[in-house]
Amino acid sequence: MPEEINKSDELKLSDLDKIRTRFCFLDESGNLNDATAPFFTIGVLKCSQPYFVSSRIIYKRQANNFHDELKFNKLSKNNLPFAKEVIKTFFDTRSLYFYSYTLDKQGSYFNREFGGDPWKAYEDISIRLLKSSCVPKDILTEILIVIADYVTTPPDVRFEVNVKRRINEEFHRLAIAGVARFDSRSNDLLQIVDLIIGAINYDLKLSTGLVKSGDRHKRQFVEFLRENIGASNFLQGFRSHMFNIFVDKDIRQRLPFASKDGDSINEKGPSS
Repeated sequence: MPEEINKSDELKLSDLDKIRTRFCFLDESGNLNDATAPFFTIGVLKCSQPYFVSSRIIYKRQANNFHDELKFNKLSKNNLPFAKEVIKTFFDTRSLYFYSYTLDKQGSYFNREFGGDPWKAYEDISIRLLKSSCVPKDILTEILIVIADYVTTPPDVRFEVNVKRRINEEFHRLAIAGVARFDSRSNDLLQIVDLIIGAINYDLKLSTGLVKSGDRHKRQFVEFLRENIGASNFLQGFRSHMFNIFVDKDIRQRLPFASKDGDSINEKGPSS
């Protein structure tokens, strides 16, 4: 049980030393409106002190004279080594946690739960991820600050407002201090999220045959990430102390000999 703060469970100035403020960097992979890109992944990187990983990446950028944005879709022989170095820095930094959710936009769950509305899915899955990132023992004392990658949305989509309001209303307290969206070119942690969720999406495309041989630089990065995480593939998702990767079972329906519940009945079924 979390340490009792006061009888009303409301944070007060006197509780300052008990409050845990954490940053969540949120990005998405897979164009919401692109029918040719059926997999959609949202990822969140959570940390208390972004400075520790950010400063190390800035130092490496200066040492390597590398100032370009890192994006999975733009991996090449020129930037692959530095992308791997950044991911290695991520793994070498303590108290970083990653959460992601992948769904199939052509699957039954997406159409049943979101009515085929990609922006509703974007908002709802983001909220689900942020809620799942809340540590139970800190449920009364943790306040999140959300930094999301900027995406162009229809005028009636109020992502920043709705995410904060809906989570705070459900928790009956200030759980989300605010949500702001920035161009990922301005933030290395958003770029880390892009690299990881891009690799998850690509691995799923390779596993389900949507991509055949694929780009060798992207494949090398996917293999590098899987080796560091300890996963043979992401079809069944993956969970560890540092990672919580969820993959909707509709994606496994694309496998040959998939059963009704989405699990492969292949003799050599996929392993996580």
